[in-house]
Amino acid sequence: MARSPRVRAEQGFYHVVLRGSGRQIIFECDGDRRLFLLLARECLGDAGINVLAWCLMSNHVHLLLEDSADELSHAMHRLAGRYAAHFNRLTGHVGHVFDGRFKSVPVTSDRQLLQVVRYIHDNPARAGICRAEEYPWSSYAEYAGGATILARTGTVLDMLGGPEGFVDFSAGADYLGYVERLGARVSDDEALAVARETLGDVEPSALKAMGRAERDRLLQLMRDAGLTIRQVERLTGIGRSTISHATHRRRDA
Repeated sequence: MARSPRVRAEQGFYHVVLRGSGRQIIFECDGDRRLFLLLARECLGDAGINVLAWCLMSNHVHLLLEDSADELSHAMHRLAGRYAAHFNRLTGHVGHVFDGRFKSVPVTSDRQLLQVVRYIHDNPARAGICRAEEYPWSSYAEYAGGATILARTGTVLDMLGGPEGFVDFSAGADYLGYVERLGARVSDDEALAVARETLGDVEPSALKAMGRAERDRLLQLMRDAGLTIRQVERLTGIGRSTISHATHRRRDA
C-alpha cells in the first residue's frame, strides 16, 4: 500500500518523532546521545532547518522543527540513516534501527507551538523518570539560560518574555492539553481528558450553545491540542463542517 503524502505546515513548523524499531533502545550510552545531537546539528543545519526544542528518550526522539524550505524529509532520512549506521556498527545490531519513516504533525498556531514545547520537555516526567528541569537530554536547560546545544530558543523566548518567563510557563497549569497525534488512534476517553484539560471549567458539550466568537476560539484550542475534527465533533456535538470552517478561519485571521 502506498504511503499517504506527508501533511505540510503552512508556517513550516513540525512536531517530529523518531522511534526505535519495535520500540527498541536507540541510545545505549551518553556517547550515543552526544553523537545524535552532533549529527542532528549537521544534517538539519545543512538543510536550513532550525531546531526549536528537542528531547532524547531511551527509544525515541522528539523534535520541534522549523523547515521553511521544505527539506524535512530529506534531512530526517539523512539523520536517521547516519545514526543507524553508527548504532549498528557499534552494537552489532542487524536490521532497521528506526520504526519506518519519521512521524510529523504540522503546527498551525502560536498556542500549539507552545503546547508542543511543553509536551516535549515534559516527556521525562510523564515517563516517571524525573522532572523536566532535572533531565539532561532535552532543550529545557537551553531555554532556562544554559549553554546552547542545539535549540534556537529566540522564537519561543520572545513569546514568553525570556528565560524566567519560560520557567514560569513550564511550571504552570496552562498548555498541558496536547495529544501526540501521529497516526495512532487516540481513544475517546483520552480525547475527552485532553479536551477538559484544554478548556478548563468549560465542558465540551457546552460549546454548542455559545456565541460564535467564543465557540470558535475554544474549538481552535481543541484542534491545537491535537484532537481531530471528528473527535471534536463527537465531544461537542457540533458538525464537522462548522468546526472545519471555524478553525480554518481563525488560522487565516
